[in-house]
This record gives sequence, C-alpha cells and structure tokens, in this order.
Amino acid sequence: MHDCNKLLEELKAGQLDESLARVYDLHDGGKALEQGRERSIHVTEEFIKLFGNQADAGLYTGPGRTEICGNHTDHQRGRVLAAAVDLDFLVCAAPNGTNTIRFMSEGWHMVEVNLDNLEPVEEEKEGTAALVRGVAAGIAQRGYTPVGFDAYATSKVLPGSGLSSSAACEVTIGVILNHLVCGDALDAVTIAQIGQYAENVFFGKPCGLMDQTASSVGGAVAIDFADTANPVVRPIQVDLAGYGHALCIIDSGADHADLTAEYAAIPQEMKAVAAYFGCEVLREVDESRIWADMPGLRKAVGDRAVLRALHFFADDQRVALEADALERGDFDAFLKVVQQSGESSWMYLQNIAPTGAVAEQAMAVALATAGHALKGRGAYRVHGGGFAGTIQAFVPLDMLDEFKTTVESVLGTGSCHVLTVRAVGGAVVC
Repeated sequence: MHDCNKLLEELKAGQLDESLARVYDLHDGGKALEQGRERSIHVTEEFIKLFGNQADAGLYTGPGRTEICGNHTDHQRGRVLAAAVDLDFLVCAAPNGTNTIRFMSEGWHMVEVNLDNLEPVEEEKEGTAALVRGVAAGIAQRGYTPVGFDAYATSKVLPGSGLSSSAACEVTIGVILNHLVCGDALDAVTIAQIGQYAENVFFGKPCGLMDQTASSVGGAVAIDFADTANPVVRPIQVDLAGYGHALCIIDSGADHADLTAEYAAIPQEMKAVAAYFGCEVLREVDESRIWADMPGLRKAVGDRAVLRALHFFADDQRVALEADALERGDFDAFLKVVQQSGESSWMYLQNIAPTGAVAEQAMAVALATAGHALKGRGAYRVHGGGFAGTIQAFVPLDMLDEFKTTVESVLGTGSCHVLTVRAVGGAVVC
C-alpha cells in the first residue's frame, strides 16, 4: 500500500499496470486496461481532493453480476447460475485513524457511519449508509474490530441496471474491511454472506445470496444454496465469443420505484407453499406433494403462489442442465434451456409486470422486442428480480449490430449493453 500521492504517481507511470491487468485485462487489445488505469487515476485524484494525502491507500473493486439461470431460486435455498461482469465499483480507500467510515460515491452525498453503533438504523434503510454499517457489523460478528476509513468510489454498475449495484458495493466494502482489519482472512463466500446480511437486515431488502456470491467469487459460477452457511460453488468455464455469441443486457426503461413489496411477495408466497407442507423453504419440499394436494394448496395459499412454486422447481433443475451443457460445450442445449427459463418467469413466476399494471408493461415490451430482433435465434429472458430494470439476451455475433439497432429503435439509444464475463470477483487491486 502507498500514500495517495505515491499511488497516483505509480498509476500515471504505468508501474501498477500488472496489478490492474489482473482485473481489467479482458483480452480486448488493452482497451479495458487503459480504461481501468484512467478510472484508477480518477478515483485517486478525487480521493486526494476530498480527504487529502493519506497513508496506506489502496484500490479495491467489486463487480456487478448477471444472473444466467435460477430466477428467484436462491432465497428458497435452490440453485443458480450467475457470472461477474466487467462493470464494477472501483474505490480508493485508506484508514483514517478514527471510528468513522466516510464513504463518498461519485454523484451522491457522502455518508458517514460511526462504528460505535453496529445496529440497524431505521433512517438509513435503503441507503448506502445502511450497507456500510451492515457490512461493518458482519465483520464484527466474525470476531474482528472494524476501523474507520475514508473512501471515494466510482461505479459503472448503475443503480437499477439489474446488475446488482448494491451487491457490488457491499462486496467492495467487505473487501476493504477484510484487507484493513482481517488480514484478508475472509474468503469470497464469507464476504458474500456478510453483504447479504447487510442488505437483508440493515438495508431492508429480502434478497437471496446469489448477487453477492457472483460478485464476490467472480467468473461464472453454479451455486447450490441447500446449506446457506456453506454454499457449494462450482466454477464454470464460459467463452461466449468462442460460441459465437454475445451477452446483451437491455434496459427496459421501467422504473424500480415502489417495487419493494412486489419483490418481497415472491419469497413470501413461495414460503407460504413450503409452510403448507410443514417446511421452511421450497428446497425442502418434494414437488410431487404439490401435485398430490393441489386443490387444498390452491385454496390455502392462492393460485399465484402455487404457480411461483412450480417455477422454482423447474428453474432449480434448469440450473444444472445449463451448467452441464456449458461444461460439455453444447451451447445450443444451453440456449434452449435459457429460453425455457425466460418463459417460466413470464408465465409462472410472473415477475414481468407489477400487479395491476395495464397501460405500462415495459419489461414485457422489452422481451417482445428481443424476441423480434433475434428472429428465432439465440435466447432471451428476464434478468434479475424482474418487474423493472433489464432483460438478458444471448445474441449471435453475426447479427449483434442489427440486434442492437433494432432494440434501440424501440427502447431508446443506449438501452442495449454488450458485456463480458469478468474472471475476478471482489479484490484488492493494488
């Protein structure tokens, strides 16, 4: 670690390019590395302007993630297939010798969190301060004493993008504290669990563990959450370009505002089905019991809850099918299951349009547009939590330009983003 001025000097001289390349070398002729260096210089310069030249400064990163399969399966201790992407939080941080964390995210107000209180604060819910305090509390629960630090962050994972900016933020904060107070002793899965705890208990969003795990671990991973304390993480090699396809994330233009209740209803209804059979989550239920007692179940929990449960069982199985297809190099089989997953989310999970929405169904229009643009090739599906935000498409490279033009003619310029799977998860850059 360096003082800030030394860090800045070495960045500008290219002396830290080898460290940056571990994260930003995406085999694109050096373009990503150059952009990574420029962003690193920027966050360091902004840190110095805001906090001055401090000792022991470092750069830290946490990537966004893309869900590939397992739509709303993780909170039922199911399986998911996900990957880190090349959009990230990049933070310059240094210990400040106090008991307060000062976290400045570019374009937002700086938050200050006093570590004397590591309990949830009602006024901080759904804000960055809640994530900072929650991660610090999770670190403390594992026997370490969190310390104050100053941080300046820039993010390419825009809020509402469906790429989980909150998980990227949580993971980055976790990496910083792991480095400063734990001697890097915590592994990537533990950091992910701390991030989920912060989001559930402090931020107030009942998310599962997929977002944080994909961000923290990096690459593509099939994750089995049967034992949430010890999730089984299976790395999967994915070379989309080698298969002649690109990953596109498409912004539907729908607004995330006031959708917390919609998101919360999905795990609530799935758990209601599980409770009908005396279980906590659907992973503990045999699907055959659903069909054997369908009339009574429908009466007890309602049809939407039953349909959402049926989606869980099918998508949980699809994760294994997709992972196996990728491992044996059968991309056509992979695409077929991706499409089935998308259709299940629309028909059974019903997380495309908010309850009662009639005049505005932006996610459905985005899906219809992707289907039209793909002309029967590739695959497309809802991405992430649903209801608003983004969809995902796997697009043949020979029609990528045409696909992007068609999508943006309907949904607006800049709505279609072409991404890369990032091999490195949450990390100390240098």
